[in-house]
Amino acid sequence: MNFFLQLVVTGFALGMVYALIAIGFVIILKCSEAFNIAQGHFVMIGGYLGYTFLVTFGLPIWASLLLAIGVAAILGLLIERLTLRPLVGQPVLAIVMMTIALATVLEGLATLIWGGEYKTYHGVLPTLTLKLSGISIPSESLIGLIVSIVAVAILLLLFRYTKIGLAMRATAEDLQVVQSVGIKATTVYAVSWIIACVVGVIGGILLGGVSGVKIELSAIGLKAFAVVLLGGVNSIGGAIVAGIILGVLENIAAGYLDPLLPGGGLAQVFPFVVIIIMLIFRPYGLFGLVRIERI
Repeated sequence: MNFFLQLVVTGFALGMVYALIAIGFVIILKCSEAFNIAQGHFVMIGGYLGYTFLVTFGLPIWASLLLAIGVAAILGLLIERLTLRPLVGQPVLAIVMMTIALATVLEGLATLIWGGEYKTYHGVLPTLTLKLSGISIPSESLIGLIVSIVAVAILLLLFRYTKIGLAMRATAEDLQVVQSVGIKATTVYAVSWIIACVVGVIGGILLGGVSGVKIELSAIGLKAFAVVLLGGVNSIGGAIVAGIILGVLENIAAGYLDPLLPGGGLAQVFPFVVIIIMLIFRPYGLFGLVRIERI
């Protein structure tokens, strides 16, 4: 029983990081009605930034997070201003294709700057221990849990109680109405991309502390996409719940099913098996809006 609870607790911590990354997906989708294919590459860049600040510069975790957030905010603003603002009013496919191009460029930059090599910074993170009735949470997972919960809480407060959060929610509902009352949609788009980039970079630092950093870390964007589909593509709350669910299920699969298979690896595809089943029986997700068109 302790083994099962251990998997659930560490899976919960992993799921909160997935949820944080998935919020970036949802924000861009709600504002521009397009999937950000480059979200996973923001995660990869975050991992390499974590290695740079923690190992190369030897900074503490709080300073590394703040600097990484600053770099992510600048990166998100540059991406929106230089590549996506000219596409405002263009077909959604044009925005999707631009995010695919961004993903390729970011992967190339990571290879150019960091050599695309596997990096790790397990030993430089603060040592935190938490034991509950024989269940211990690894230091990296505990840090990830704390940081992701704080970040998600800040985002929820931002969306609920600030003017820019209200403008973002209104823009997601009806762009024309928002423009008619004088709200600049371009400002909303810029803030949305900054937030998407920031949450991706934070998630990359946290995941890099657990499993290390390499170019393939960008594939985490596919898992974040699965989280969005499970929770409902228009629901931030759904992304949080779905992230926890998939994180726990992935960890349980790794603990119980992988040892039974030659070579293992089932845990990596298990979230997508869940999504296939979900799309068959509930294609709009757990908390997504059911759209009914009457003729």
